[in-house]
Amino acid sequence: MTDILLEGGRALIGSEFIETSLSVSGTDIAQIGASRSSARLAIDARNLLVLPGIVDLHGDAFERQMMPRAGVDFPIDVALADTDRQVISNGVTTVFHATTWSWEPGLRSGDNARRLLEAIERQRPQFSADTRFHLRHETYNLDAEDEISQWLAEGRVDLFAFNDHMDGVVADISNPRKRNRMVERTGLSSEDFDRLVAHIVSRAADVPAAITRLAAAARAAGVRMLSHDDATPAMRRGFRSLGVTLAEFPINEETAREAASSGDAIVYGAPNVLRGGSHTGWTKASDMIAKGLCSVLASDYYYPAPLLAAFRLAADGVLPLTEAWKLVSSAPAQATGLTDRGTLAAGRRADILLVDGAVPLRPRLVAVIAAGKLVHLSDATRLLSAAPAARESVVAA
Repeated sequence: MTDILLEGGRALIGSEFIETSLSVSGTDIAQIGASRSSARLAIDARNLLVLPGIVDLHGDAFERQMMPRAGVDFPIDVALADTDRQVISNGVTTVFHATTWSWEPGLRSGDNARRLLEAIERQRPQFSADTRFHLRHETYNLDAEDEISQWLAEGRVDLFAFNDHMDGVVADISNPRKRNRMVERTGLSSEDFDRLVAHIVSRAADVPAAITRLAAAARAAGVRMLSHDDATPAMRRGFRSLGVTLAEFPINEETAREAASSGDAIVYGAPNVLRGGSHTGWTKASDMIAKGLCSVLASDYYYPAPLLAAFRLAADGVLPLTEAWKLVSSAPAQATGLTDRGTLAAGRRADILLVDGAVPLRPRLVAVIAAGKLVHLSDATRLLSAAPAARESVVAA
């Protein structure tokens, strides 16, 4: 492990930017206000912002590496290695791969979830980003309950979400474009898909009890839980009563206010901010942020979004960058129980970004340090000194 000095940047310390130098030793930040001393690698951070690494608690863009086109599959290990390069090159140093285990076959099947979990566990030491498993349980997937409970008890699940897209599936069956997309994803014939949906819907009465049992299993395992697309304040209260304290993408303001009133973490998608609204036509995230009704931004389906969204919020005057950055760093770290990261302070995990923010809406990522290793560098002229042994820790972009 190479000691690193970041010299002369504007570092986000607490709630303000301070011109200072940071030293890294091992996997942690050693000192704020450090000098060159014995650091084997020094990086010129002058005129750059020094920011805590992004903590992304919900991202599923890795599915596009696994299946870039309907019916076109690539090996999971190849897809995950490519995804690791993508997240790091967009400043994400902690990533939760949001894996949907649905009642459907194909991309979101149980077999695929098992393969993905096993691949993450096997490849984790090779990844530059701290890679974790966020299991998104489709609540009508009753047959998966026992296995999911076992995964929770064994500590294999890092976040657990309750999803219910059944109403949308039933509604979209009559829309030819959406129907074709769903059918293609499953690999079934149109007739078999209809029969499967009818069978799943017939078991609706058994869903609430299964949710209650799985929430109890997650609580017993100490796994934090999310509810997805809460539609009403009553729905949010119901999930909170089960210990589900993260409200993920509440679909209207009154539901978000219910979450905020009890101190729940409220998650919206960073692409929503970046695009100026939801692609589904639901809640506009920047409005929720302005009203204090969003505490976390996640990449959702687009890994570049958290970095870009924080700078857009600042450029649009919604929040100063010091506050906007908390939505993608310290707040998601706190929401997921990762108290060792998300801020720049001595003793914290050394997940650090160097960003050129000269162009307001187009921040340029210059370097990424993850757990004390320089894993991304886009400007080699920033290297002030490097002993030969240090080169092993440098991966040029």
